[in-house]
Amino acid sequence: MPEDEKLPLTVHLEELRRRLIICFCAVGIGFVISYIFSKRLFEILMQPLLAAMPAEEKLIYTGLPEAFFTYLKVAFLAGVLLSVPVIVYQLWMFIAPGLYDKEKRLVLPIVFLSSLFFLGGALFGYFIVFPFGFKFFMGFASDYVKPLPAMKEYLGFSSKLLFAFGIVFEMPLFVTFLAKLGIVNVKFLKAKRKYAILLFFVFASILTPPDVITQILMAGPLILLYEVGILGARVFGKKEEKADAAETQETAG
Repeated sequence: MPEDEKLPLTVHLEELRRRLIICFCAVGIGFVISYIFSKRLFEILMQPLLAAMPAEEKLIYTGLPEAFFTYLKVAFLAGVLLSVPVIVYQLWMFIAPGLYDKEKRLVLPIVFLSSLFFLGGALFGYFIVFPFGFKFFMGFASDYVKPLPAMKEYLGFSSKLLFAFGIVFEMPLFVTFLAKLGIVNVKFLKAKRKYAILLFFVFASILTPPDVITQILMAGPLILLYEVGILGARVFGKKEEKADAAETQETAG
């Protein structure tokens, strides 16, 4: 059983405060490091859009301080990304005292896998979805209509998508964790599969441009991740299923 489940609320609040300070310090350090390379980072972030634009076109900024604040935001977002392992680790260490010893051993693997899945989602959005999406948006240009994307607007749009893909790719871990807690099981997940697929396509249609290819590029991995989540639920739910079967046999006997 967890040892400190009867600790007063003030102790937990103090622990939460300490964990948050560590997270803020990690983000701050990541921000300082990232700001040194902020211009280069933004150039890398622009590449999918620039590849879809005519060769002579560039991004613009319409306010004098816009470029400066854009680079600040780039550095902050990069600092957050660099700090994801620290943030996830601190979160799990905060809830670890309420877990059993067997569950505590899962902390480091979960921290590693959470960071890996988040990074994988962001990279998938950048390398796969962005080129198709931006090509679609640039397709509205004509002899009378010329796209002039601004730095601020592009950063806001692209960063939201990258974080959305990163969070969405955490699905297998989330489903497996729910299965470990006994909230869901393989039978439930399989029964709700068709509803999940429908929600994935609705989600993809909201986040991506209204063309079928881009929506499939987002909904397809979500469906695959759901199946990975079912596999995780099967692996980590076996013992419970066996225990339930044994209990049923004992009751019948």
